[in-house]
Amino acid sequence: MCAMHPKLVFMGSPDFAIPVLQALVERYEVVGVVTQPDRPAGRGKVLTPPPVKSLAERYQLPVIQPRRLSQPDAFAQLVAWQPDVIIVAAFGQILKPQVLDLPAFGCVNVHASLLPRWRGAAPIQAAILHGDKQTGVTIMRMDAGIDTGGILSQQAIEIHPQDTSLSLSARLAELGADLLLESLPEYLSGRIHIQEQDDQLATYAPMLKKEDGSLDFLRSAQTLERQVRAFNPWPGAYMEWKGQLIKILRAHTLPNQMSEAETSWEPGTKLRVDNLPALSTAEGLLVLDVLQPAGKKALSGSEFLNGARDWGR
Repeated sequence: MCAMHPKLVFMGSPDFAIPVLQALVERYEVVGVVTQPDRPAGRGKVLTPPPVKSLAERYQLPVIQPRRLSQPDAFAQLVAWQPDVIIVAAFGQILKPQVLDLPAFGCVNVHASLLPRWRGAAPIQAAILHGDKQTGVTIMRMDAGIDTGGILSQQAIEIHPQDTSLSLSARLAELGADLLLESLPEYLSGRIHIQEQDDQLATYAPMLKKEDGSLDFLRSAQTLERQVRAFNPWPGAYMEWKGQLIKILRAHTLPNQMSEAETSWEPGTKLRVDNLPALSTAEGLLVLDVLQPAGKKALSGSEFLNGARDWGR
């Protein structure tokens, strides 16, 4: 093949992958797209396509949605497309060696962290949750490990104090698309020196589960505030009150005011601060700015208190 006119297959699923696919379609020949199967979504559990499928269909690109890439018909389609390189961005499946070895230039991944920090499925959430000051994107040549391959390029950005995983993901997606477009010609022409990762510096961000969103008030308010931002929109930070789950969509912290009364507050004690609901924690107060009771719309903290007369003191 000519390095200037490679045939690409793209693999991706959620919104994070959209800017990457858009950038590739405008610059390269994308011969096929692989994405996750349609899944039930929303209260009505309506079968909904992943964002990448909708975009691919708009560009009239061939799409397959195998439950597993190892399915014979899925792999046969990959072979038929004859890609020179496969580009991956938040695809959601682990690639087996037969797929990794199929294209002449292998598989190149757009990963939303500064590898080797935050390998794994949830790097954006992990960076916010652990209070990292910066994160970024890594363009990587994939191997059989989980985000262990050689690095083509990296670019860092600051994490803003108000960033949620939704807002940070949107910025990283655009950054990833731009960095991929810069790096791909250099990679395909052999001008990039691929840098091995230092495994001793690696940290791991496992796939999130619904229960990860549960707020434990034995932790510090600062930790819980980061949890609220990291898990917005999914799995969502939540607490239980009167036998119902309440989602916490936005919160801020206050230092302990250290009155005599406060020193006796147990973690999880419900309070009112400046007409907002708050809870004591192991260290500081968590003030709830926006909440969503089960089955209801989101409410400001003061709106919530209007209907929750027995919340705290």
